[in-house]
Amino acid sequence: MAGRCGLRGALGPRCPSRWPQGCRLSLRPPAARLAHAGAAAQLQQEYDAVVIGAGNRAAYLQRAGLRTAVLERRHVLGGAAVTEEIVPGFKFSRASYLLSLLRPQIYADLELQRHGLRVLPRDPYSFTPLLEDRSPPRSLLLGHDMAQTQQQIAQFSQKDAQAYPEYEAFMGRMVLALDPLLDAPPVDTAALGKGSLLQQLRNLQTLKPLLQAGLALGRQLPHYYEVLTAPISKILDHWFESEPLKATLATDAVIGAMASPHTPGSGYVLLHHVMGELEGRRGAWGYVAGGMGALSHAIAQAATARGAHIFADKVRGVWERGARGVVLQDGTEVRSKLVLSNASPQITFLELIPQEQLPEDFVQRIRQLDTRSPVTKINVAVDRLPSFLAAPNAHDGQPLPHHQCSIHLNCEGIQLLHQAFTEAAQGHPSSRPMIELCIPSVLDPGLAPPGCHVVSLFTQYTPSVLAGGRCWDEQARNAYADTVFDCIEDYAPGFKASVIGRDILTPPDLERIFGLPGGNIFHGGMSLDQLYFARPVPSYSGYRSPVPGLYLCGSGAHPGEQSWEQDPHGGLQKEESAMWKRCSSIPHFSFLAGGGVMGAAGRNAAQVAIKDFRHL
Repeated sequence: MAGRCGLRGALGPRCPSRWPQGCRLSLRPPAARLAHAGAAAQLQQEYDAVVIGAGNRAAYLQRAGLRTAVLERRHVLGGAAVTEEIVPGFKFSRASYLLSLLRPQIYADLELQRHGLRVLPRDPYSFTPLLEDRSPPRSLLLGHDMAQTQQQIAQFSQKDAQAYPEYEAFMGRMVLALDPLLDAPPVDTAALGKGSLLQQLRNLQTLKPLLQAGLALGRQLPHYYEVLTAPISKILDHWFESEPLKATLATDAVIGAMASPHTPGSGYVLLHHVMGELEGRRGAWGYVAGGMGALSHAIAQAATARGAHIFADKVRGVWERGARGVVLQDGTEVRSKLVLSNASPQITFLELIPQEQLPEDFVQRIRQLDTRSPVTKINVAVDRLPSFLAAPNAHDGQPLPHHQCSIHLNCEGIQLLHQAFTEAAQGHPSSRPMIELCIPSVLDPGLAPPGCHVVSLFTQYTPSVLAGGRCWDEQARNAYADTVFDCIEDYAPGFKASVIGRDILTPPDLERIFGLPGGNIFHGGMSLDQLYFARPVPSYSGYRSPVPGLYLCGSGAHPGEQSWEQDPHGGLQKEESAMWKRCSSIPHFSFLAGGGVMGAAGRNAAQVAIKDFRHL
């Protein structure tokens, strides 16, 4: 059959609920060699700044003249933004899988294109096939061509088709108004009345981004306030009447959040996911050529080109004497005037810092952070493209426009999403989970053997702890994955027969492997009580911490972004199956890099640290 992959014999017989034996590998992809490209220099005993975990902040620190070292625990740089060869010949963006939120300033400042970054934009970008009693079933295809998008929406509602451009313009104006808030630390209200009159006047300058946002919102402020605080279902009901359109748009309001479309404040999460920009186009998302690890490599190249030292595959450290340095696993001490932690607030302040160095009320607030996560990520190798009933494949098996999209399944209506959330809130994995299916190999064929493809499944809702206190053992993990695959089969018959191998990451797996508290890809919920002034906690939202010289620069800091990291021995190995039987895991010393890859927290934190360094 045209387009079929020739690996079936090489991998042995299929097993739908387990990996083929030939796929149980220790993951050491070619990208691992890239991690050492900047590690030629000898580790010095003292630096101006040490960054725990890879990311853009090292390049900014080094560019400002600070001697900077990056200490990465794993054999490959990038945290969530890594490319892993999970199945022989198949290269997966195992965690982070799409690019949009990376700030345009970072592209320019670090000259990422010069360092090899190549982005593959998607147009169209969203495809929602339906299950319905008609042949063929309908589907909703959204793209950047507004006229074509309106024609698609008109299948369900002429009124919605007419309203859609106005809705897009409304959201676009709000994003532009809030944009300045992403690129500056939150206002330090405690500092506004401190110091001399001159110092107070200088402190007032920090209000500028907030005032800019308020002025830009103008007389529409009450309507924008509603978007920030109301359930996304209420907002979408104001604009639209067709359920498939509302459910498709609502996915961006709940993705990564243990929240229903009916949860107050879910509108902000949608805004967070449309704040991105790709090659000058607002709200666009794309794939990174070579997988997300290629982005990490470009950032590492930008840092080492400026003289930063990067050390991978050797570092598991603990804090010593506050922020005056770190101690490596082998006892080597690296002294530094500044330390920037890319780890989550919980790991940074509850695991790495001696508790006596922290205020008691600060520790209590960190412990109380909401870190619930609904996410299970499944990476799949297939030997042909899925053929959807609503849009069957061509006879030659070649990709069609919708194959490059985020494909939304079980999104016929908002009530389906709410029901999936309700099941998980009661401790049961969703029986009809929300599924976002992406096939990056459609635009980047080198990720898979000829005729084959890599499939990314971002699914929810799955509780961290199952009803009755049961753990996510191997049986539970595979049972949920089978449910997901059954759902896909309903939309695209033959999908299950195409599967070569799969990699299942439930919330406890994300915590154990990636070091994410609760498996939360944002390091903590994106609810209004955990944003801006209060991220990670009130009075410490400006990247500084109670420990002088220690800064938080990961997604647990403002403005929040998806952020994942991996265990130094991450990946599927033969002896790993016993680990699934563990009911809980001890948080690892994790060094996190953005899976949403916004980079704003790292860039902002680096600027604050540079300012402080100049006053030392």
